[in-house]
Amino acid sequence: MARARDPIADLRRIAFLLERANEATYRVRAFRSAAKALAGMSAAELTERAGNGTLTELAGVGDVTARCVAESLAGEEPVYLRRLVATEGSDLDAEATALRAALRGDCHTHSDWSDGGSPIEEMALAAVELGHEYLVLTDHSPRLTVARGLTAERLRRQLDHVAQVNAALPEGFRILTGIEVDILADGSLDQDDDLLARLDVVVGSVHSGLKDERSKMTRRMLKAVANPHLDILGHVTGRMVSSRPAGVTGPGDRGHRARTRAESDFDADAVFAACAEHDTAVEINSRPERQDPPKRLIRRALEAGCRFAINTDAHAPGQLDWQRFGCERAALCGVPADRVVNTWSAEQLVAWTHDRP
Repeated sequence: MARARDPIADLRRIAFLLERANEATYRVRAFRSAAKALAGMSAAELTERAGNGTLTELAGVGDVTARCVAESLAGEEPVYLRRLVATEGSDLDAEATALRAALRGDCHTHSDWSDGGSPIEEMALAAVELGHEYLVLTDHSPRLTVARGLTAERLRRQLDHVAQVNAALPEGFRILTGIEVDILADGSLDQDDDLLARLDVVVGSVHSGLKDERSKMTRRMLKAVANPHLDILGHVTGRMVSSRPAGVTGPGDRGHRARTRAESDFDADAVFAACAEHDTAVEINSRPERQDPPKRLIRRALEAGCRFAINTDAHAPGQLDWQRFGCERAALCGVPADRVVNTWSAEQLVAWTHDRP
């Protein structure tokens, strides 16, 4: 008989690939729920239940996931997993591949502390498997209540939790502390200054008033960019080119149901000049439904002398592999690796965020 595979690992791998492929949330949830339901079960009990057909009596385990478990225990790669692997997306061209290989981490990610679908530990382990050296955790700030934004007190608790998680992670990998802080209507940042100063990386994004008139939005963004705590300007135009993707299974899922949305109107040349002046990086957001900034604005930011951060804005483990999409767009616009801050080591990145003028 073939040697049994790890059925829990196979279920989690299927969920990861479904998230990466932008499949429906209910499919992702089915495999993650099954993996969670079976995680505490002994190999002997798993084998017995698979043999007598009682796996589906467990809450969270359905016919499809039970079949995958049985195939794993029989030493076979589950058919569902095999089909997913066989139908993965197309390869990147040479320039995008080289840029993706140069990335050492991701500076914009979410966990179930705000509107992500998975615990911090799962996000970190997925990043390890992808070969990252670090992951910046950037859950939302308080004003974004639909996404369960973190109050100052909850953020302090998260910092303590991250320290504990880091102590248990593989050597050579670390979670960097951060936040995706709302840029408020007056351009101020939605979190206490003393807390922002403690964080390794601060991403600032506009989430409200996206239809503000041009001069107001420009003033708002210029004030935010000039704030010494802001390191990366997130999804610059706020646009949505398609409906929200699958894989976001956290309680803040409602916050990601936006349909297509036009770009915010602002003076891009003025904002990018300010980013270059204050050494604030411009995010190239890799989410398929955002693709933000559009390529014409990436080129203008490059001409202005800006740095960039190619981020996933991941809300689930499988979405951490979406950096390939951002790299593809960056390469098309001629962005060199030495202008991308997450090609740096964690030490270099933190030194930059703390030493910027």
